[in-house]
Amino acid sequence: MSETSQRGFTPTGTISSPKDRRRVVFATVVGTTVEWYDFFIYASAAGLVFGQLFFAPAGEGFAQILAFLTVGISFLFRPLGAFLAGHLGDKYGRRLVLMLTLILMGVATTLVGLLPTYAAIGIAAPILLLFLRILQGISAGGEWGGAVLMAVEHAPRSKRGLFGASPQIGVPLGLLLASGIMGLMAVLAPGEAFLEWGWRVPFLLSVVLILVGYYIRRRVEESPVFTELAERKEQTRMPIVQLFRRHALLVIIAALVFAGNNAVGYMTTGGYIQRYATDPEGAVGLSTADVLGAVTLSAVSWLVFTWIAGWLSDRIGRRTTYLAGWILQLVGVFLLFPLVNTANIVLLTVGLVVLTIGLGFTYGPQAALYSELFPASIRFSGVSISYAIGAILGGAFAPTIAQAIVQSTGSTAGVTWYLAGMTVLGLVATLLLRDRSGIPLGPDHEDEQAKSPIYGLSKA
Repeated sequence: MSETSQRGFTPTGTISSPKDRRRVVFATVVGTTVEWYDFFIYASAAGLVFGQLFFAPAGEGFAQILAFLTVGISFLFRPLGAFLAGHLGDKYGRRLVLMLTLILMGVATTLVGLLPTYAAIGIAAPILLLFLRILQGISAGGEWGGAVLMAVEHAPRSKRGLFGASPQIGVPLGLLLASGIMGLMAVLAPGEAFLEWGWRVPFLLSVVLILVGYYIRRRVEESPVFTELAERKEQTRMPIVQLFRRHALLVIIAALVFAGNNAVGYMTTGGYIQRYATDPEGAVGLSTADVLGAVTLSAVSWLVFTWIAGWLSDRIGRRTTYLAGWILQLVGVFLLFPLVNTANIVLLTVGLVVLTIGLGFTYGPQAALYSELFPASIRFSGVSISYAIGAILGGAFAPTIAQAIVQSTGSTAGVTWYLAGMTVLGLVATLLLRDRSGIPLGPDHEDEQAKSPIYGLSKA
C-alpha cells in the first residue's frame, strides 16, 4: 500500500472519511459566504448611497454611474488576484490562498465602513473608496479558485457537482446575508439615518464574520491532489506560463461560459435592480426595505437552484445541465424588467425569483466543470484566471452598462437585449466544450487531463 493510500486519499483526489468531507463542505460554504457578503455589501451600498455620499459633486445622474463604475473597476484587478493566487495555489497549496484572501477581503470591507465621506475629506474619499474596492477585487479573484478546488478535489468522483456546489452557494448566501442585513438597517435607521450611519453597520460586521471564517478554514486539511503533487515534488514552477502556452483558447471559452451567467447575475449582486427600483424619480419608486426584501427572497431561490443544479450535473452531466440553464435564464431575462416595471413588489419578487432559476442552473455546475477542464499541476491557475476574465467580460460593468442604456434611451428594453445577448454567448461557449464529468483529477492522469475538451481539437 502506498503512503498516499495509507493517509486516506487516492490519486484521483478523493478522501475516505465522511467527517472530513463534511468539514470541507462546511468550510467552503462558510468561507465563500463571508467573502461574498463583503463583496456584495459594497455593491448594494453603491446602488443605494455611494453616489450621494462619495460622488455628489459629479451631479445626480453621473454620480450614480461613477458609483457603479467603482463596482466594475474592481473586476479589472480580479485577474491580478487570480494570477497571484494561481501561482501560490499551484506551488504552495490551496489552503494558504484561502486564508490570505479571507483576511484581505475582511480588512478592506471593514475599512470601507470607517471611511469618511466626500463632505468630510473631499476628493480623498472616493479615491480611498476605490482603493479599498480594488483590494476586494484582488481578494475575490483569488478566493473562488481555492474554494472550488478544496471542494471538488476532496469529493468522490460521482459527487463532484454536488460538492462543487458548496462554494457556489456561498454567492447567493452572501447576497442573502448582505441584502438581509442592509434591509434590516434600512428599517432600523430609515431615511437620513441610513445615509448618515446605517449603511456602515453591515461593513463593520465583517470583522466578526471574518474571525468565524478564519477559524473554520484553519481546521480543513489541504487538498489531497495538491498534497500528492507536493509529495512527488511535481508542482509547476511557472504555472501561469504553462497555462497560457498550452490552454489559452480553453481559458477564453471557459471565461465566456461564466460571463453569460455573471452579466445577468449582476443585475442584483451588482446593485442595479436595487437602485433602479428604489429611485424616487424613476418609473418604479418602491421602498428600499421592500426591494431589499425581494432581493433577499431571490437569493434563497438562487441558493436552492444552484444546489439542485450541482446535484443534477452528477446525474446528467455538466454540459446538459448548463444547456437547460441557459434556456431557463433566457426566459428569466425576458420576464425580468416587464415585471419590475409594474412597480408591484410582488411581481418584482416573482421576476427576480424566476431569473434565479436559470442563474442557479448556469452556476451550480461551474466548480466541477472548471475543475475537470484543466490538468492538476496548473488547475488553480486555470480555474482562477478563467473565472476572473469571465467576471470582467460579464458582471464587471453590467450595472454601469444598464444604467447608461436606461439614461440614454429612457427604456429598459435595451438592457433586456444586452442580457439576452450575454446569455446566448454563454450558451455558444458551452456548446464548444465536451463534457468531462468524472475525469480523474489526480496527477497520475495529467496526460488525459491535458487533452483538449474543445470540440475539434485533440490537444490544448
